[in-house]
Amino acid sequence: MYNILTLNKISPKGLAKLDSAKYACGDSVASPDAVLVRSASMHETALDEATVAIARAGAGVNNIPVADCAEKGVVVFNTPGANANAVKELVICALLLSSRKIADSVDWCKTLKGEGENVGKLVEKGKSAFAGPEILGKTLGVVGMGAIGALVAGSAQALGMSIVGYDPFLSEQSAADFIAKGMEITSDINDIYAKSDYITLHLPLNDSTRGTVSAETIAKMKDGVRILNFARGELVDNASLIAALDSGKVAAYVTDFPTDEQIGHAGVTAIPHLGASTPESEENCAVMAAEQVAAYLEKGEIKNSVNFPAASLAPSFKVRTCLLHKEDETMLDKALAAAANAGAAVESSFSASKKGMGYTVLDTDKEFDAAVDGVIKARILKA
Repeated sequence: MYNILTLNKISPKGLAKLDSAKYACGDSVASPDAVLVRSASMHETALDEATVAIARAGAGVNNIPVADCAEKGVVVFNTPGANANAVKELVICALLLSSRKIADSVDWCKTLKGEGENVGKLVEKGKSAFAGPEILGKTLGVVGMGAIGALVAGSAQALGMSIVGYDPFLSEQSAADFIAKGMEITSDINDIYAKSDYITLHLPLNDSTRGTVSAETIAKMKDGVRILNFARGELVDNASLIAALDSGKVAAYVTDFPTDEQIGHAGVTAIPHLGASTPESEENCAVMAAEQVAAYLEKGEIKNSVNFPAASLAPSFKVRTCLLHKEDETMLDKALAAAANAGAAVESSFSASKKGMGYTVLDTDKEFDAAVDGVIKARILKA
């Protein structure tokens, strides 16, 4: 029986992927083999010695101490693409909100309550304050052409916008596919700033992306640019944004990650992190997270891990020995030698590294001592 700790409410559809005959799931289980989490911060959480996996039902893993988990042999999974459509739909909504001052107009309309027969006249008199441009024929700069960015680009193009995309990690084939669809793909992010009437951010938060939108980059943008941030709040320097809104350099900012300074500020539409808040998205993320945890616990398979390499393994085996370790080109040889010394016949093997961490797997006809030098954590799985 595997114990699964849930740190947030996890969709029942996802939990249903964990056979109750094999898994005990709940928010108070002891010695969890794995953790399922959505938004709860784990940075102050002491990891149980029994825990070998954490699955984030979402794409971002800023709430998980990923590097610390790697050092302790805990595989961290995320669910890229599972909430992509939900976020895409809200970004398309944000495009319109940023142009037409819809949120401000709705708030203003509420102030007319009680005006009786004068409402019609007041509406006609006041509506000019909320006029804004159409998105048809405008250029959208997409920073980050991953699962969400690609969907946003396709939908915006279908609405008549021109697309300029930037992603330093985009493969040549993916770039060619976007170009074949009539989009421009650039290797210079400054092209985004120079050409875009609207800019939407779809990139992870790390030391190199923090403050992507700053006083320096805003100065390179078109006057009256509209910026959408449905990735992470810290991608935008708060003080620089406020100054640009005050000067008119930035016409509008729509964000799913508002700060105190931004809430209520002219030109800002603040949304309370609703990007993935749809029942479909929550179900998709939960299902993917649960399936990834089950595949790892039962078969040693790793898919969509952010701190260990992917491992696509044979579905059937007698005994599977899984070794988590620092990147080491000799680890496979060490594991093979240990198996040979134990008289275990090796039927198949796998070894790969990612971000300095390695994963080595041997399928054998019998169990052998996995206490190989340099191993952080070892697991023996039996069919």
